[in-house]
Amino acid sequence: MKLAVHFPNFSLPDAPKSLPGALADTARAAEEGGCAAFTVMDHYFQMEHMGGPAEPMLEGYAALGFVAGQTSRITLGTLVSGVTYRHPGLLAKVVTTLDVLSGGRALLGVGAAWYEREHRGLGVPYPPVAERFERLEETLLICRQMWSDDTGPFSGRHYQLAETVCVPRPVRRPPVLIGGGGERKTLRLVARYADACNLFGTGRAAVAHKLEVLARHCETEKRDPTTIEKTILFGGDPLEDPGGFVSEMDEYAELGISQVWLNARGPVPAEWVRRVVDTVGDRVQVL
Repeated sequence: MKLAVHFPNFSLPDAPKSLPGALADTARAAEEGGCAAFTVMDHYFQMEHMGGPAEPMLEGYAALGFVAGQTSRITLGTLVSGVTYRHPGLLAKVVTTLDVLSGGRALLGVGAAWYEREHRGLGVPYPPVAERFERLEETLLICRQMWSDDTGPFSGRHYQLAETVCVPRPVRRPPVLIGGGGERKTLRLVARYADACNLFGTGRAAVAHKLEVLARHCETEKRDPTTIEKTILFGGDPLEDPGGFVSEMDEYAELGISQVWLNARGPVPAEWVRRVVDTVGDRVQVL
């Protein structure tokens, strides 16, 4: 099981002045602790359950560009970008830029988007859910084409690109992670296009069921499910019950989960990351 660190909360003491140091220190703590990835939130507004729009929220890829200059090995991405946030051609270009400037460390995390208020607030179109999934599939196809030798046009139902030019090319093709556990659409797109999925860590039985659904989609798509990395986002704090956390991660690992994201916590999140690594890293982490 690999550990990864997610940075969702920008409401830190003395913010926004403290945010550059907090981001840099937390990412470096994750890298030094052997964590596999560092991700940030990608929203326009902070989510309602974390205080809503009155709380600070940084733009995801600008934040990652900053973090790339503070680190040297750890994978960087968003968990995850709503498909409505950026035109897919621009998204491919943004992720490519992160990959080039980080030396091949970019991850494309993407999903169908869900937070209507931030779209309405900033005047960004928020189509119905069925259309968002159609746009997600076209986005995945466009990114794939822009990271290939094919620079020709793309013509879809929602997006038309005259030239899928992406120069410079990524150092490596950024792996694609699709977030969410929707059984009819999301996991089907994982089976068809993704290198990895991210599920909520809501217990062994629930995750096992999602993986069974994914396996059935893989069978339909003639895809080997072992070629898809299975990851979870864990909502709790491992420091509250380290032994229980290790046991739970062992259960997930038996299901085929290979990476767990932890939400950085506390007024000094870098210190929290160091404590987690020191407390459970040797018992969980296998890189």
